[in-house]
Amino acid sequence: MSQKHVDEVSGVETTGHVWDGIRELNNPLPRWWVWTFYATIVWAIAYTIAYPAWPLISSATGGMLGWSSRAMVREELAAAEAAKASYVAAVKEASVEQILANEELRRFATSAGAAAFKVNCIQCHGTGAQGSVGFPNLNDDDWLWGGKPEDIHQTIAHGVRFASDAETRISEMPAFGDMLDAEQIGNVSAFVASLAGMQADAARIEPGKQVFADNCASCHGDAAKGNRELGAPDLTDAIALYVHSPADIEQQIRAPRHGVMPAWFTRLGDVTVKELSVYVHSLGGGE
Repeated sequence: MSQKHVDEVSGVETTGHVWDGIRELNNPLPRWWVWTFYATIVWAIAYTIAYPAWPLISSATGGMLGWSSRAMVREELAAAEAAKASYVAAVKEASVEQILANEELRRFATSAGAAAFKVNCIQCHGTGAQGSVGFPNLNDDDWLWGGKPEDIHQTIAHGVRFASDAETRISEMPAFGDMLDAEQIGNVSAFVASLAGMQADAARIEPGKQVFADNCASCHGDAAKGNRELGAPDLTDAIALYVHSPADIEQQIRAPRHGVMPAWFTRLGDVTVKELSVYVHSLGGGE
């Protein structure tokens, strides 16, 4: 056996490995490090015996301690449900107005309603309830059916134009393209545009006012302020679901679009609908 090389500078024996003329010193690991490494191996073996660890074909080893992360989550959820049970019971028994009058219950319902809104409502109304084309902004104070607590609750519970609910909100604007000629539609479009502060052909506004009085005032009112009992919008502001230009107004008069909102009572239950009602009312536009 050849004699092992000893480094001239450090006086330490080398391993015999050489890279580009660089030799590796044979410095063994500290004993405390080695024993720590062995301890981690023992700990890992003990851990896999005590807790679920080794994968099997359709499951995994259960562990001698019988611990389960899913069981722990179930216990935590059960504890959370038990903690809020008294509040849920109170919400179930109270009306939306009574919930709003009780500060502690109002805070609970608002928080729970915010969570329910994120799961069920943001797909249409947006994460900030700001709405989009065809879906109303729930932060403002412009309401088709009213912004009082009972009005909001009725709308959420039974929906809008939801055929399978007998108490759903119903409003249908006729397709005036089948009743008025092109000139009349152009005139009344100009009049409605002027009400919302849009630029319109001044020569068509006055004739359009008469067309409005003959065909539209019965729902929207003589002053075009709308009618919440019918779900007819206020035409004098700049807030609209589908309209952003005079051309949009003309299209909506000729062949109106009608949105549909589900009836959430049968899907979510009375408690969650009340919580949603309180949350929507709290957004800033509630009356």
